[in-house]
Amino acid sequence: MSFSKRATTIWPVITGLLAAALILTISARIQQPAPEPQTMGSVIGNLAPVRTITKDTVSYSDAVQRAAPAVVNIYTRTLLPQRLHPLMFNDPLFQRYYNKSAQPQQQRMASSLGSGVILSDDGFILTNHHVVAGADEIIVLLYDGREAQAQLVGSDLETDLAVLRITLDKLSPIAIGNSSQTRVGDVVLAIGNPFGLGQSVSQGIISARERNGLGLSTFENFLQTDAAINQGNSGGALIDAYGNLLGINSATLNESSSVGIGFAIPVKTVIKVLEDIVQYGKVIRGSLGIQAQQLSQEIAGRLGLSPPNALIITHVQIGSPAHTAGLQPRDIITHINSRLVSDGAHAANLIADLKPGDPVRLRIVRDNQIIDVTAIAGTRATGSPISTTQGDPAGS
Repeated sequence: MSFSKRATTIWPVITGLLAAALILTISARIQQPAPEPQTMGSVIGNLAPVRTITKDTVSYSDAVQRAAPAVVNIYTRTLLPQRLHPLMFNDPLFQRYYNKSAQPQQQRMASSLGSGVILSDDGFILTNHHVVAGADEIIVLLYDGREAQAQLVGSDLETDLAVLRITLDKLSPIAIGNSSQTRVGDVVLAIGNPFGLGQSVSQGIISARERNGLGLSTFENFLQTDAAINQGNSGGALIDAYGNLLGINSATLNESSSVGIGFAIPVKTVIKVLEDIVQYGKVIRGSLGIQAQQLSQEIAGRLGLSPPNALIITHVQIGSPAHTAGLQPRDIITHINSRLVSDGAHAANLIADLKPGDPVRLRIVRDNQIIDVTAIAGTRATGSPISTTQGDPAGS
């Protein structure tokens, strides 16, 4: 057999074998299972497992649940006179329906909003004086959705606090904390009705204590916080991490520009205002009948004192408790009831917190000698000027 005949016989065999192999390969691929679709984890790696909330998780939910039922939304309505335009008053149609001798006025309704805190199960609520001042109608919306018309029991402009009362059952008064034991850095929560959105909670810390000199009220002893206090939060609760009331939210430094600077009236002051208004119809404050100024650095240096931790008496009212106790102008007060006098506002608060008839222990410096004097607190006239002022007492 020649070579050409062998080639003619072999090539069909080789072609058949290649075709068979190709068919077997394709068949094997068709029979393989399809690959699983890629999951998110296989693309970006294993995801962290979802953490289950446990008792060890940091949360203030329990505090909010404890305090929130005691915080109410307050809505007020006020009727305001509004003068009519002279052209309208002269209109014949207007004169047809209204007395021609009547003044050209009509009434319009103004409304505002705020917050309040239930302090007793018999319906007493604390809020800010400025929330309800001049209101003709006060409506309280409770946490459980009930509404009630509130009665204004009394108001104290000098601390910007007001006492309301509602007549509903099954109320949830808030637990009272101790504002005197708060420390800078303590976690606090503000609960109120900002911008009328409904009850809301903001979180922060105590930024400072015993803030005064802000011009917000006569007696200032604020807790400063960075928890958000917006319009409508006034009168709401500042609570600790356990749901106890520390203060009544009152104001921000400047609503248009301040961030994280809010002020609350300490609960110690709140309770005194509530008890006095319920019992006497007004707040009763102590008085000594003196006027005093901050001690100057020059005089403090000569006496070995550290300003501003002292006051110098500039005037003693004749017949006052201070006069009866023998206090004199130019006496320097360093302690009131064993507490160091830090500044004039602090001294005024210490004296105002006294009840008439309470003994007041004063440590004074007179002619370079330390003298302890006891006076009996009198009654401060409501609205009278604060008894201590700032300034250089030299020459007084």
